[in-house]
Amino acid sequence: MITMRQQARGKFWPHVRAMIWEKAQQLFQEEQARTMGSDFKGITATKRELREAGYFYQAKLIVLRDLWLQRKGLPSVEEEELMRGFV
Repeated sequence: MITMRQQARGKFWPHVRAMIWEKAQQLFQEEQARTMGSDFKGITATKRELREAGYFYQAKLIVLRDLWLQRKGLPSVEEEELMRGFV
């Protein structure tokens, strides 16, 4: 029997959650670089800031969509944009 303190770690969500935080940080930094121009210093945001600004939610949608597309064998949105650039 597993108690509350000994909960088994899942295989899907811990991995996906890490991917979501990474994507949220990437989205934050891309927007900072775009808005600050040459003054951009590569500042990282805290998890709380990422959640409050909506980057976590946006990253969650992107990561889950990409995983779904990958599972279906379809190209991700980023891959499609790259393919359109070469055509």
